[in-house]
Amino acid sequence: MTPSKPAMASPVTLVVYGREECHLCQDMIASLHGLQGRLQFQIKLVDIDNDTELTARYGVRIPVLVADGEEICHYHLDPIALDAYFARIR
Repeated sequence: MTPSKPAMASPVTLVVYGREECHLCQDMIASLHGLQGRLQFQIKLVDIDNDTELTARYGVRIPVLVADGEEICHYHLDPIALDAYFARIR
């Protein structure tokens, strides 16, 4: 009998809701890129201006970092909140 391989965890996707011309959004994305090697995640960027529902939901409270429907932080990357999220899911 051959040992079975552990199931591969599905990759974590972090969603950044923001706007194209948003310096806070660009700062958060740059900070996330710096953490990708350590935490192993994908980044998905969503421009809220392309969706009236998202524009109504987030307005000027951007960027917002979300994973699996859970808001992790907004305005600035909160590394403690991000680490806490990864500790819960792993």
